[in-house]
Amino acid sequence: MPQTVSVNGREYRVPKQPTVVFTIDGCEPAYLDDALARGRMPRLERMLARGGAYHLGRAHMPTLTNPNNMSIVTGVPPSVHGIPGNHCLVPGHAEPVQLVEPSFLRAQTIHAALKQQGCNVLCVTAKDKLRRLLGSGDVPSVSAEKAGDLGIEDLVGRPAPSIYDWDLSHYAMQIGLAAHRRGQAPIDLLYVSLTDFVQHKQPPGGELADCFYSRFDELLGDYLDEGFLVGITADHGMHAKQQPDGSPRVHYLEDLLNAVGVRDSEVVLPITDPYVLHHGALGSFAWIYCAEADVERAREMLAALDGVEEVYTRVEAAVIYEHPADRIGDLSVASDARTALGLSLSKHDLSLVATGLR
Repeated sequence: MPQTVSVNGREYRVPKQPTVVFTIDGCEPAYLDDALARGRMPRLERMLARGGAYHLGRAHMPTLTNPNNMSIVTGVPPSVHGIPGNHCLVPGHAEPVQLVEPSFLRAQTIHAALKQQGCNVLCVTAKDKLRRLLGSGDVPSVSAEKAGDLGIEDLVGRPAPSIYDWDLSHYAMQIGLAAHRRGQAPIDLLYVSLTDFVQHKQPPGGELADCFYSRFDELLGDYLDEGFLVGITADHGMHAKQQPDGSPRVHYLEDLLNAVGVRDSEVVLPITDPYVLHHGALGSFAWIYCAEADVERAREMLAALDGVEEVYTRVEAAVIYEHPADRIGDLSVASDARTALGLSLSKHDLSLVATGLR
């Protein structure tokens, strides 16, 4: 077996010991900082004290699950791997589609390249929407969300929690560890992607957040004791997007575009996915499709909104955000950390985020 593999123009070392990468969905660094400061993550603290490194990184825009998980497992930006959102308009499709099929992926994953060289690899995701993308290249991939349908519960030794359970992420971690311990051969490279239901519902220091990170730390210790080399990252952060009274702070872009006469337009929110209880299908990034004659008028209106940070044309966004130009809108709109973007007030059920939009 070679010592390195080349994937998308980069060289990666073939693992010499079992290696796991955890992507903690929605893990704003403040969650870890708070938990470490209050002594709630002793295994992570010990790992760092014994030579581990803790650095802040930058996510790809839009900071969502699908594009950033794919950037992590391919090592390249969306302009190369082809996944700029959870959901987008794809040439040849009349309606926006969920980017969940391997056919949408334009780059090889690191796991697939290692598998070709004879390494034992596995991808585990809490959310089933990632499973097929992570499985590109015949990589074994399973989801905690569908564990009950696949007989995985016997492997773990307990029933799978629901998609809206604070413990589903830990179940995904347990799947990976059980597969390593009970499989025919040890796993060389394991990828475990968690879910951010807790982070969408509570800030650092919340009771549920404390439970989440304490349990993560316990399972981290199990992996370390098993001899794993561990990497921990996140696909995006998390901020409250609320008015002073706690109600959601949202700009509804379809309504605003109609108000300035841009009527033959379409707004696509790339955050769109099946898990509306997480975020009410509200996000911080949008694509606007409109007639060429309306682009500048729409851009001026959007850029003037309090809480909108950036508005770029397709050409600009493809360069600045490293996006595939054929899968983004005529305009790309990004809000600030305290503001969400929606379609129309009539199209979002705000009762889903009544306890506070994050």
